[in-house]
Amino acid sequence: MDDSLPLRPLTARSIVLSTLLGHHPPALPARALVRVGELFQTAEGTVRTALTRMVAAGDLEQRDGLYRLTDRLIARQARQDDSRAPRTRPWPGDWEIAVVARERRAAADRAALRQAMTDLRMAELREGCWMRPANLVRDGRPEVVAEQCAVFTGTPEGEPAALAAALWDLDGWARRARALEAALAALPGGPDRLAERFMVSAAVLRHLLADPVLPAELTPEGWPGEGLRSRYDAFDREFRALLLRHIGHP
Repeated sequence: MDDSLPLRPLTARSIVLSTLLGHHPPALPARALVRVGELFQTAEGTVRTALTRMVAAGDLEQRDGLYRLTDRLIARQARQDDSRAPRTRPWPGDWEIAVVARERRAAADRAALRQAMTDLRMAELREGCWMRPANLVRDGRPEVVAEQCAVFTGTPEGEPAALAAALWDLDGWARRARALEAALAALPGGPDRLAERFMVSAAVLRHLLADPVLPAELTPEGWPGEGLRSRYDAFDREFRALLLRHIGHP
């Protein structure tokens, strides 16, 4: 693999979380999660300690001999799944705009709004003003947005592609997407280098979550979003089958 592609080290917690986020339904016995930890030379006791702490933190629940993601992380899994096949609509040229309307906000409220806007693939034009092209199919917005913001649609003046380039680092996203696609292509078939496959898979999913999913009119030529998704879908089918065989789970 290209050494210029840094991959985030996996802790016992991130190993458990990435495994369950990629599993449907997101529930596995401890022994299966311990087997995944073994891929990274993570001791059984370390994985089991992480499981206990994640239950205490509200990330997991233990029921019927299985560790399951809680509702908050199931919502993250839904966003992750959506990032692999974003739901879009034809873009008529209008933008979603959300402007903070509350004068006083606690730090926790600010952080909650920022996370919600990130999940909605909105970008901040300036402090308290968030926007994006209105090309995504929405099932609604989190309550925190309604509590803190006035939300409307509009058409900003100027060149929309230039505005999009100012809101997102499109070149940076594209560079890493191409590097990840190359990494997927370079990994051999079969069960070899399963730990490396796991790390690349987790990195691709994180990167897809950061894709602004812009209309084609606003992306640079040769935008690699769909290419990465297509390559990953083919990779993931084989990888998940190999991983399930490794952990001995049907």
